[in-house]
Amino acid sequence: MTDSIISPPSDTPETPAKMPVVSILGRPNVGKSTLFNRLIGKRRAITDPTPGVTRDLIPERWLLGNHPVTLVDSGGVKVEREGFDELVANKSLSLLAESDAIIFMMECTEVTAEDQELLGALRPYSDKVVLTVNKLDDPKRDDLLWEYYQYGFQRVVGISAAHGLGIEDLEDTLMGMLDLISLEEAPEEAERVKIGIMGKPNTGKSTLTNLLVGSDVSIVSDIAGTTRDVIRGAFSYKGSDFTVLDTAGIRRKSKVEEDVEYYSVNRAIKTIDEADVVLLMVDSIEGLSDQDKKIANLIVRRGKGVVLVLNKIDLLSGMGNELQAIKDRMRFLFPILGFAPITAISALKAQDIGKLLDTVWGVWKQLNKRIETAQLNEAIKEWGEAYQPPRGTQGHFKVYYGTQISTNPVKFLIFVNRIKDFPPIYIQYLKNCIRRDLGFASIPIEIDLRERRRNPSLHERGPKKPSTVITPKREVKKNEGGRAFAKPKSTKPGNKAAVDKARKRNEKQAKRSAPKKRG
Repeated sequence: MTDSIISPPSDTPETPAKMPVVSILGRPNVGKSTLFNRLIGKRRAITDPTPGVTRDLIPERWLLGNHPVTLVDSGGVKVEREGFDELVANKSLSLLAESDAIIFMMECTEVTAEDQELLGALRPYSDKVVLTVNKLDDPKRDDLLWEYYQYGFQRVVGISAAHGLGIEDLEDTLMGMLDLISLEEAPEEAERVKIGIMGKPNTGKSTLTNLLVGSDVSIVSDIAGTTRDVIRGAFSYKGSDFTVLDTAGIRRKSKVEEDVEYYSVNRAIKTIDEADVVLLMVDSIEGLSDQDKKIANLIVRRGKGVVLVLNKIDLLSGMGNELQAIKDRMRFLFPILGFAPITAISALKAQDIGKLLDTVWGVWKQLNKRIETAQLNEAIKEWGEAYQPPRGTQGHFKVYYGTQISTNPVKFLIFVNRIKDFPPIYIQYLKNCIRRDLGFASIPIEIDLRERRRNPSLHERGPKKPSTVITPKREVKKNEGGRAFAKPKSTKPGNKAAVDKARKRNEKQAKRSAPKKRG
């Protein structure tokens, strides 16, 4: 290794033993990546009809009978090799000696020259090979499996990777080879610092990955788009375990022509969610680009830690203030990452790698830091006294109290009197104060607002309650014998006119019946 401070995980009493390695080998387009994704239960490797899509080795933690093992997908081995084919074939064949079990995939419909070449290479390792015949997805093809016993391998299993047929038989065979017994519960995965390396093509991502891991896990080339899948590696630094994720270079949409590159870019963007700290690689000669800004926006929106890595400083002219001028220009053109630390390295020369890892560790510690609610509220009070929220159309905005609701990403919940039209400038002021005074100087921070709901005052009239006074009904006497009583006639509001007419009629009759006076 080129840097003595970096070392691979060791098998000591303090650390768990190395996990068994199960590798998948075969020619191109035989279904290796489909089987790989099927076993781990997620779309980790890119599957495409184009031959040679997978180039690098893709390791992934896989629970085999609840036992953690390392499952490795490899590139297809070709007979006629050109371009990357020789590198891909050498990487795939290097797994033969390192693997504890090998899944050698063939297709039930044909045996090609590539298959014959791999059969010869696998003869010395036949005791740890499972000959896996793929695409037995039709009952009419079941008899084809018997033809593959002629190659002399002890273990032959028929499967359909696309439809999930025969997967249980394959898993049982592997468990028998590795002397594993099914567990009721899987052991918890040890905590590791996950580093995602992102950036434009040809900024040195794969070179840095290989340097950190201590082996050539990623193919390094000047050709843009060399890395397609997300390459995973592990290393230790100052007693802590790290996982590094090398991603495909992200270019503008207008330059992405192949479907494979489209999937590669999507995998790279999804890596942001998996990583704790993202290293945004920038070529110190070419400087910052608009594409770097778009990548940075994605990182900040997800609340991940980010370190700006200026690579290839060995190619600078050597002027005294040249590097500082580049950093100042990045700060000026990159205000969204004003909080992010900048580290200058040379991945090719292994220069200042220790400083980079120290910075990553510091950012990771801040991402997992938690502040007590009492300490936060005391600080909010002081910040409010130093700079009060501005006044709105309905009066002053007020900040009452707050609490930290999550780590990695770091989020705070602040209670205010009104959310509507709350000034964004004051939210930014609170973020700056949190970074400055509470130890979150190098990470993105998110603040959510919530209105404080007060209980209604006792002096405030609430809605009118329905009356509970019950008017007693007039009791009607029952006829129990003796003198009869007439039922009282009910008085209706509309009966007044009839009473008045009867009065006038009686008066007329009285006048008519009165004796007339004689003159």
